[in-house]
Amino acid sequence: MFKNLPPVTRALLAANALVFLLQSLVSLTTLAPFMLWPIGDAALGPYGQGAPAFQPWQLLTYGFMHGNLPHLLFNMLALFMFGAQLEHTWGQRRFLTYFVVCVVGAGLCQLAVVSWSVAQGGGAYPTVGASGGVFGLLLAYGMLFPHQRVMLLIPPIPMKARTLVLVYGTIELFLGITGTQSGVAHFAHLGGMLFGWMLIRHWRRQPPSNAPRARRF
Repeated sequence: MFKNLPPVTRALLAANALVFLLQSLVSLTTLAPFMLWPIGDAALGPYGQGAPAFQPWQLLTYGFMHGNLPHLLFNMLALFMFGAQLEHTWGQRRFLTYFVVCVVGAGLCQLAVVSWSVAQGGGAYPTVGASGGVFGLLLAYGMLFPHQRVMLLIPPIPMKARTLVLVYGTIELFLGITGTQSGVAHFAHLGGMLFGWMLIRHWRRQPPSNAPRARRF
């Protein structure tokens, strides 16, 4: 089954699995510079003095790291479910571009929220996980295949993809605003969906590649 997946989806699954294996073999301190850290006084966080500072590459590398095995499995299942069909529809280059934009966009939103929290005196903590990219894939699937029926895991309820996007988006917004579920980057999830939506809208406004070009006089 793994060999039958399109190449980019297969590579992303393998990369996340290999990084998670590396996380189990290498100390957390060694990999800490590749997590997404807020802009501000990181010494307030659990790492104490000498905690890593924000670096631009973290906006991408954090998306290949995960906090625990269930976190990894949930994201990879969603990547498997939605990524393959989107890659078949878009092609390799556009699919990879979309996923990376969603991961980086989710990181930017999370960076803004956590950095603001640090400026208000809150503790600094790192963010990891491909969830921003995965929520972007969920949004794209709902926009491209709105009437396709999908099955929730918990609870196992079938619904249209468009409905699933609305349900998850509403839940994430509620949890993010209320802070009901701590330890989860809800605004990163919403950021992945937002940047994915903007990129799809941008693509849809572009003329088709086979459209006749205007002549210059």
